[in-house]
Amino acid sequence: GVKLLLHGLCSNTAVKSLDLKGNNLRTVGAEALGKLLRQNKSIRSLILEWNSLGVWEEGFSFFCQGLAANKFLQRLDLRNNQINHLGAAELAMALKQNTSLQELDLRWNNIGLLGGRALLNCLQSNRTLKRLELAGNNVPSDILKAVEQAMDHNQDRQTILRETQNQAYILNKEVLSLKDEKTKQFLDLMDTIDKQKEEIARSGRMSAARVSQLQEALDEQHSIMNSLKAKLQMTEAALALSEQKVHNLGELLNATKQEQTSMAERHFMELQQQKQEGADREGKLLRDLSAASDKNLLLRNQVDELEKKCKIQQDQLFQVKQDLTNTTAELKLRAVQAEERLEMEKRRFKQSLEDIESLRLKEVDHMAQHMEASERSMQDRIQRLEAIRIALEEELSQVKAAALTERGQAEEELIKVRNQARLEEQQRLEHLEEKLRLMTESRDEAQKCCLKQKQMVTEAQAKANQLSLHADGLRRRIEELQQDLNSKEEEKVTEVNKVKVELQEQIGHLQAERTAQEGLKEKIAALERQLKALSSNHREALLDKEGEISLLLEKLRMKEADISRMREEEAQRASFLQNAIMAYVQGSPLGTHSSRK
Repeated sequence: GVKLLLHGLCSNTAVKSLDLKGNNLRTVGAEALGKLLRQNKSIRSLILEWNSLGVWEEGFSFFCQGLAANKFLQRLDLRNNQINHLGAAELAMALKQNTSLQELDLRWNNIGLLGGRALLNCLQSNRTLKRLELAGNNVPSDILKAVEQAMDHNQDRQTILRETQNQAYILNKEVLSLKDEKTKQFLDLMDTIDKQKEEIARSGRMSAARVSQLQEALDEQHSIMNSLKAKLQMTEAALALSEQKVHNLGELLNATKQEQTSMAERHFMELQQQKQEGADREGKLLRDLSAASDKNLLLRNQVDELEKKCKIQQDQLFQVKQDLTNTTAELKLRAVQAEERLEMEKRRFKQSLEDIESLRLKEVDHMAQHMEASERSMQDRIQRLEAIRIALEEELSQVKAAALTERGQAEEELIKVRNQARLEEQQRLEHLEEKLRLMTESRDEAQKCCLKQKQMVTEAQAKANQLSLHADGLRRRIEELQQDLNSKEEEKVTEVNKVKVELQEQIGHLQAERTAQEGLKEKIAALERQLKALSSNHREALLDKEGEISLLLEKLRMKEADISRMREEEAQRASFLQNAIMAYVQGSPLGTHSSRK
């Protein structure tokens, strides 16, 4: 049935849309469809959804051959037709030759990776397809993105072609209007020539009448001349007198002629000066044009140099980032080593404190017997502990100072490099400021996190300083206690008990502060982890943005190439139109009349 229907539609010129959805077409139907596409010239839309045409490879290849030969179909729907990668390859071959199809729907088939690549390769030669649907075909996302970019490119190209066609249509209209105006001018000239001929004939008649009148007047004048001969003799005497007057008048005429010649020379000199000024102006304009072209070339060279500098600075930035990562790793290692040293020294301090406490307990038991010996041993041990603590504090201060200096240098180098990069990139990349703002915002957030961490570190340092001040206060109290022991030997037992209580309280405070320090260390470790995560996310975002920028630059280059091609085509068309207009003007009767003149 489908074969008979399609055979009847081969010669039809009225049907523009054909819907054969869900008709279980096979090889015979596919071959009939290929024959229809070759012979029919009126169908613009063909819907073949749910027909499983891809199962029959021979029939589908015949159908694709008919599609390649068709030049009138604009929309084709092949959804749910079980088309595999081989059928997609045949469709791609057909699309390379087709120049009319604008929409192709291939959703819910089995095209896969190979079929997607074949369709993507065919889009390089096909410039009319504006819409290609490939959902539900197991096609990778990168191929789908490339297909969308090709569709956008074809749409832009067709819009440009439409604009050029409109311009060509406007130019044709203008050429027709010019032809009409020239024909009107030619007719007007012919009318004026006829009128001039009529006026010449009239003037000839009038002149003949005047000649006859003049001959009559001449006859009358002959008679008068005879009478005047007599009078001439009388006038000869008067002529002698008048000759003198004529001589005087001749001198006056010569003087006036000389003045007129001088005036003419002056006018000629002024005209020559004006011509020279015009020639100088033309030379200046030509020089300005050459200078402008040289400036354009210099600007282009500068743009190329700036691009090279930007690339070099990007490489430098990457190296600086690597150096920063290395320095941060070194700083972290040093901080870990310093923390390990602190822990070891704290353990030693704890052991020494435990030893001191045991000794003090023994000294309290034997206070009555060996008070003086215990006081001396306590003083010696306190001095040793103070020396150990001072050494530890000096090592901590040195490590912190080195870390701060290294961080400051790294930050200064970063700030210098960033300032240079910003100053050089702001001149060239003003149109990408919005995207770079997002990058700067993320960078500012990372800097804020770093500042917060620095604040936490400074707070920890302040707490450490408070602890050192507290230790100094304890020293002062111990000295006061020693003075009290020297002055009041009787109250030593009570004071020793008080000192024990105070030391136990201080040990509790120290333990609480130790736990607080451990919590701070855990917080610092968590913040460092957050910093690492933020830096990794920031790097990934930078890489994504750089990829997007490269894609945008490629799109811009492609569009510029297309625009240059279209401009060249428009220039060729304009030159053809000008040549046609000149040929028409030269071949028109108006042109022949002007050439004869």
